[in-house]
Amino acid sequence: MPDTAHGRVVPARGYVPARWLPGPHLPTLWASLCRPLKAPPLSHERLELADGDFLDLTWTPDHGGPLVLLLHGLEGSHRSSYARAMLAALSAAGYRGVLMHFRGCSGQPNRLPRSYHSGDTGDAASVVAHLTARHGQPPYAAIGYSLGGNVLLKWLGECGAHAPFKTAVAVSVPFDLAACAERLTQGGSRLYQWHLLRSLKARFAAKFGTGDNPLGISELGALDTFWRFDDAITAPLHGFRDVHDYYARASCRPLLAGIRIPTLIVHAEDDPFVPAHAIPTAAELGPQVSLELAAHGGHVGFITGPLPGVARYWLEQRIVAHLDEMRTALAHSVAGYNTGEP
Repeated sequence: MPDTAHGRVVPARGYVPARWLPGPHLPTLWASLCRPLKAPPLSHERLELADGDFLDLTWTPDHGGPLVLLLHGLEGSHRSSYARAMLAALSAAGYRGVLMHFRGCSGQPNRLPRSYHSGDTGDAASVVAHLTARHGQPPYAAIGYSLGGNVLLKWLGECGAHAPFKTAVAVSVPFDLAACAERLTQGGSRLYQWHLLRSLKARFAAKFGTGDNPLGISELGALDTFWRFDDAITAPLHGFRDVHDYYARASCRPLLAGIRIPTLIVHAEDDPFVPAHAIPTAAELGPQVSLELAAHGGHVGFITGPLPGVARYWLEQRIVAHLDEMRTALAHSVAGYNTGEP
């Protein structure tokens, strides 16, 4: 990518939306619920943290290829369709994938009276430090989806030129958390809000009990929007003043200009989680950031193909192509340096 004063916003390369999945909701739901999946053999590791808590990691087999870190979305895990698909695509392309579960998302409650949130970059930093110590170098790349994409881009913006990866990819990112929380109260997007809040509240109740928790909350039923849930639970549980403070400090959008490594962002204008006005402009992006924007594609959807029986999943193909391109560019750069060629 050229080193210009700011990044680029360009059409999604080679993506033609499936006509049989019109609108924003059908590709979102198809990718999540209808996609046939076969993940590679997976292994699991528990990483003990300095604060007494733990994070669970899920690995693909080691074929000697570069290591790629995955960050899942809200209430996701290695079982999520997009995560399984990406782990399979990475393994098939010769990479080794490792997915970091956010606290409490692997199927077992975490130990401390806290959870995870959209702006928490510290746990990802701990995982990268662990991987670097084990392998002698940090992961080659990182991929973040939705909430995980916000965490990744925020961290890259905070790190600037000191980011540990050679490249990164973020998909369907909630760039502005307040705007996205409002979007999820409207129209068909309320379905996703209901589904995710049901999962979040069930996990909170299972961990703390509805009457025995650090926040003293005895009734979860009234927390029927992300605004209310994040104001009552997410913000105070993680040291934010209120929901407005949380959304302002955890959103990645103000930090995008600070990114200094080659970064691909894939997004759809009709994403039912993200209003159009929350999508950043080229002037807001760091000089090596390319935002590939599709008119249609939904949230972590991006399905193509003429018929359901021959549906193709462009997203994994695009991400692997980007990782390969960056490896080639890096190899040429190193070769040119060794031979003295420009």
